[in-house]
Amino acid sequence: MALSLTLPKWYDLHTHLRQGALLKPIIQSQLDMGCCGVLAMPNTKPPAAKVFKDDPLAYWSIEEYRAMINAAGGDQFDDFITPMYLTKDTTPQMIEDGAKAGLLRAVKYYPPHGTTGADFSYPLVDLLKTDVIKALEDNNVTMCIHGEEHALPGEAYFDRETNAEEFFYRERMPRLLDAFPNLKIVGEHMTTKVAVDLVLQAGDNIAASITPQHLIYTVGHLVQGFKYHLFCLPLVKFDEDRAALRSAVLDPNNTKFFAGTDSAAHTVKATDCGCAAGCFTGGIAPQLYAEGFEAAGADLSDAQTAKAFEAFLCRIGPNFHGLKISEDTFTLTKTPQKVYKTPTDDGDITPLPIGLGHDSVSWSLSL
Repeated sequence: MALSLTLPKWYDLHTHLRQGALLKPIIQSQLDMGCCGVLAMPNTKPPAAKVFKDDPLAYWSIEEYRAMINAAGGDQFDDFITPMYLTKDTTPQMIEDGAKAGLLRAVKYYPPHGTTGADFSYPLVDLLKTDVIKALEDNNVTMCIHGEEHALPGEAYFDRETNAEEFFYRERMPRLLDAFPNLKIVGEHMTTKVAVDLVLQAGDNIAASITPQHLIYTVGHLVQGFKYHLFCLPLVKFDEDRAALRSAVLDPNNTKFFAGTDSAAHTVKATDCGCAAGCFTGGIAPQLYAEGFEAAGADLSDAQTAKAFEAFLCRIGPNFHGLKISEDTFTLTKTPQKVYKTPTDDGDITPLPIGLGHDSVSWSLSL
């Protein structure tokens, strides 16, 4: 009889729901994989960089984006978080008012020009000169951080000895932690041993999300034939980095590392003008996480290992973000499941396995 795991429905605590014609099918892809909620990143066009609709700034508000999400099927979630995009226009008063209204539970820091839709972001070194981060700390608003430094020469951006994420976690993050010791921080889509070690050594107010692709693959898988569907930011890294991620999530005492797919849909992934960053794992992320655990040597038929998997996927993240653990369940079964492209009015979205030449995953999911 095939191994089955029945789990609480889970929160994808780092995903991109997009907008327009993509919004409804992507929300459905989240619901189809047992998500009871999400943290929906704000790098829309324009970005969701203010709290209230009536604020005159020329951005979307998280109030408006929440309404769009609800209208496109998000009202089926138990709960979801819409963080506000940090820009040069963010003020402490916006933070305080948004938190008091119950709308603002998190913000997102992007390194300027560091990924898709990061053109409006404000450098961390400049944010540290304002009172914005103090307002986050004072109002218990979580700071979700894309932890990379992109204003680096090529040899420092990605090299065997250092890279953009390592620079950030060596040079930027310690300053932030020293200045704001009580600030709640999520290091998003963590990829390096340096970053993992910092989170492990930090207090309980520091946690991290990890994607399935960073648990499974290394940079060799990306560049061998250039598998552009595996191109995401931060880039997949080296084997010792992947080993650190795997060790962190397999630890039976893990309370800091949780699931956040960074699933990012692109109907046109690569053109002559460049390649859009982001792997799409909608509909199949729990299966890929199970594959990631197994690739790390985990036996999910073992009760302690299955408990660690459930904690990583279903419990640690919502506990950190103050979300209620779902009372509903879904089931993963160790039988293959076919994978399909996601059709939208703007074109098909190719999921990561198909982009890598695979038409199935080794686990199936049922609701």
